[in-house]
This record gives sequence, C-alpha cells and structure tokens, in this order.
Amino acid sequence: MAGLYTWIRDTTWSDPNKVFTVKDGMLHISGNGYGGIITNHAYRDYHLILEFKLGDKTWGDRVDRARDSGLLLHCWGPEGGYGLTWMASIEAQIIEGGVGDILVLTGAHPETGRVFPTSLTAETTKDRDGELVWKKGGDSTTISAGRINWFGRDIDWADKVGFRGRDDVESKHGEWTRLEVIADGEHLQYKVNGVVVNEAIAAKPDFGKLLLQTEQAEMFVRRFELWPLGKAPEDELKQD
Repeated sequence: MAGLYTWIRDTTWSDPNKVFTVKDGMLHISGNGYGGIITNHAYRDYHLILEFKLGDKTWGDRVDRARDSGLLLHCWGPEGGYGLTWMASIEAQIIEGGVGDILVLTGAHPETGRVFPTSLTAETTKDRDGELVWKKGGDSTTISAGRINWFGRDIDWADKVGFRGRDDVESKHGEWTRLEVIADGEHLQYKVNGVVVNEAIAAKPDFGKLLLQTEQAEMFVRRFELWPLGKAPEDELKQD
C-alpha cells in the first residue's frame, strides 16, 4: 500500500489484525476496530473518486448498527486528534442511509490539548427534528462541529444494520457505490452515484491528508483515485 499508512486506536501505527489488506488490486477493510488508512502526503484541489461496497461483517459495539465508515478530508494535526481515534478533518460520511453527509471534526492534541479548528459554511434548512440538511439557496450556516445531512436523508433514519431510506441514492447493500469529492479551494462538493448530495464553502483548512476509516463494518474498495480538477474520467458506474 505505497503512499499510505495505518493508524488504529488500539494498536496505533501497527495493524496486527490485518484490518487493511489488498488482494487482486482491491482494498479489503475488515472493520475490526476503529482507525483508518491515511495518505502520507497532504492534498488540495482535486477530484476524488471512491468506489466501495459495504460487506456483511460487523463488529463489537456496532454489530447490529448501520454499517459505518467514512472518508476524512483535509486531515491535519496528530493521529488520534479526534476522539482519540481519527484526525481533525471534514468527513464525507459513509453509513447506510447517510452516504454524503458532511461532518466537521474539530480536533485537539491528546497530550497538549492544542486545538486544531475545522469549519465550513453551507446552505441549509432544518428538518422536522431540527437537524441541518443541505439545501441549495437555503440559510448560510457556519459550523465548527456537527453534521450537515445530505439533502435526501430519511427523516426517520435509524442506526440499525441494513437501514435504507426511501430516497437514498447510494446503491443497495452488496452493490458498488461511487462517492466523489470535488475539492476546489475552499469549496467542497459531494456526489453519490453522480448526484450532487452536499456542498460547502469556506472550508478550513482547505487541504490535508486523506483518511479512509474502519468503524466496525467490513468494506471493499476497488477505486480510490485522485485526479486534477477537470481531468477525472466521466465513465459510468458498473456493478461487475
């Protein structure tokens, strides 16, 4: 896995349980534990393509919960700087029913307490339960913590394995989903299977490492690509 390293909460920079493995050109994430696989270098101004499918295996405290992972963008500060597990960052959420949510993870150094602030601004509305939802032309909202739901997230979303919302654009369980992130300066746009599901401006920081999570759910990844802006292929998602 050239250009990448792992950091897992219980074992730090070692992966004795082989949570992250590659076979026949495909990345397999067993899901056993919390942590991530991280790029050695920081990146800015890119078009990222991630094609993944969530597996059947779940673990530990999430064995009966919605299958969960995530792609952390603009990571900075120390490993374990958010929740003693991840890094200060902006997340493109990968969870059943919530692929494409934005999460803002302001972090702190586990030993010194130094804060690594993270923030962004998005156009939003509020749903029945008062949660922020992305809405083009909505209220300008700046957050330094919390979540902005993708526009079609089911109002009755439940944290249970196999959840699928009525309007979900992610593929069905066992099928490949394409998540794209377009990072252009301080602007972020998320696409799921070609549909723009979330967007933000004034992202701070506007560059950083990338981290693909393990969060107690198995996942397979067949594409994890970074392209210069305007150069990404426009091929259709295929299931075979």
